[in-house]
Amino acid sequence: EQDLFSTDLSTASVITMYLLPEVNLQLRPSLLKLAPGTRIVSHDWDLGDWWPDETLTVDVPDKKIGREKLSRLHRWVVPARADGLWCGPGGLQLRVTQRYQSAQLQWRQGTRERAFQGRLDGRQLLALGAGSARLQARVEDDRIDVLNPPGRRPAGSVSLSRAPGSDCPA
Repeated sequence: EQDLFSTDLSTASVITMYLLPEVNLQLRPSLLKLAPGTRIVSHDWDLGDWWPDETLTVDVPDKKIGREKLSRLHRWVVPARADGLWCGPGGLQLRVTQRYQSAQLQWRQGTRERAFQGRLDGRQLLALGAGSARLQARVEDDRIDVLNPPGRRPAGSVSLSRAPGSDCPA
């Protein structure tokens, strides 16, 4: 038995919870600090405005608590922390605005700019833009590796580093 709020969960790869909503919300900041890719499963209660990646509803005819005779299982995958400005070779910039696993991206190369809507699944980032534009990347703590970046020929990959301040170095 331990204090839930002071227990070190950093080595866990899966967290299961059956806690009341207010306790889930108190735990949310600690859960978001876990390693990207850590899975969280909660029975019946969510994590507020952090929407689950998947919800499964199961009939439970003999359930004694509550009016509904069902249970909801919610699953989240802790997203990598991609929010901010990332800098690459030749003035390449990627600005990520992240809210949990959702992300809006602005890709800038010279005077060309493209917008993408994306989703993080652990360290994997997949974003779609206008037409058939796709941006696929892996987020590490200090870099983002983009596979087949938009507007780059020949195809390959490029690494961007987290900006040291509010702008990329010249």
